[in-house]
Amino acid sequence: MNDDKLSKGLKKSDRRDFLKSSLLALGGIAIVPRHVLGAGYTAPSDMINLGVIGLGKQGGILSNAFSGQKGARIVAGADVWSTKRDWFKGFVAEAYAKHDVKVKPQDVITYSNYKELLEDKNIDGVIIATPDHWHALNAIDAMKAGKDVYCEKPLTLKIDEGIKMVDTSRKTKRVVQTGSMQRSWDGFIKGCELVRNGYIGEVKQVLVQVGAPSRPYDLPKEPLPAEVDWDQWCGPAPILGYHHTIAPAVNETYPDWRLFDETGGGILTDWGAHMFDIAQWGLGMDRTGPVKFIAPSGVSSPQTGLKMYYENGVEMIHQDFGRGFGLRFIGTEGSLDVSRSYMDPSNAALKDIQLKADDIRLGNPDGDHYKNFLESMKSRKQPHCDVEIGHRSATIGNIANIAYRLNKDLDWDPKKEKFIGDKDANKMMSYKYRKMV
Repeated sequence: MNDDKLSKGLKKSDRRDFLKSSLLALGGIAIVPRHVLGAGYTAPSDMINLGVIGLGKQGGILSNAFSGQKGARIVAGADVWSTKRDWFKGFVAEAYAKHDVKVKPQDVITYSNYKELLEDKNIDGVIIATPDHWHALNAIDAMKAGKDVYCEKPLTLKIDEGIKMVDTSRKTKRVVQTGSMQRSWDGFIKGCELVRNGYIGEVKQVLVQVGAPSRPYDLPKEPLPAEVDWDQWCGPAPILGYHHTIAPAVNETYPDWRLFDETGGGILTDWGAHMFDIAQWGLGMDRTGPVKFIAPSGVSSPQTGLKMYYENGVEMIHQDFGRGFGLRFIGTEGSLDVSRSYMDPSNAALKDIQLKADDIRLGNPDGDHYKNFLESMKSRKQPHCDVEIGHRSATIGNIANIAYRLNKDLDWDPKKEKFIGDKDANKMMSYKYRKMV
């Protein structure tokens, strides 16, 4: 008797148990035909299989978010820590249990090297949550392997990496969603719609408060845990002395690798990738950027105060305006502050105003940043925060780091994506990858 005939002969309760037992071990994907599954079930051919590269704190947060998405399964993970690979298996099973989906820890395959995960032909897309210095290599290798990509922000550590990521996405026709999820949040959407449609008049200035630039790695060397492949963790970056704060063995806190030149761009790019992104969105500058950067004068080690100018004259300043990480749009008819905890126009009535029929709308068509990625995988349309948008936002933070480090004014050509007349700045657009074993 085949499975189809067998299932028809079962009573409802037995049929449910039969369906549960007829799942592939890999991620709990059904192997029975669509007509047997009935309404509410997803056929194997429609199921999107996902792998997660980077199983630290952010990898867990994203895995939890994607576990709630219908029509997708997390089936594999990769990390250089054996402890995190073991943890991930149980974490995924618990995440799915919250949605009444049965996945056993042993059903989730893990790898120490992400390239082995990419060799799995059953995996359709990857979620990249590694440290910033790995993003470009992870993403480009994934695209070349035929995988669509959801990549954490900031998209890249260096400007040239972003240019290559955009080029690879276009050549391979892979979907790449940048993890700038604020673009799918109501407060940011409404705030940027008010700005874009002129409800505060013509925008003249934007104040953006995020953290400080990165610094050279300076932590004392600690004994190296046996559970980590440190050569692979450092990857294209120089071999650093191990310190638990940049690579903790457990996922209780955000690691500090983001603070250092070799592995991150400081909080300037970590949060700047969010807030500069919203500034670009509100200004309608998604696929370009400022053309001039003015460093603070008379300051030997600047941390804030960088001024940036768009071709149309709009001034953007890295400045603390007293309300935490966020931004302030200043127009000829008012201002608007927006962050994760507020959306405050100077004219309070604008909070509840209904947009006109012909106003520009910016909302995520899927209403969910993660769902939008999955829907884009199916439709092959660009996602809400496409790779070029993520690259342009990351570029602002990366240029800001260069301007602060050189402590001088810079002219930028956003079309050619080069500094004008500055060899030192152009050299800092990329770095030579360390040869890995």
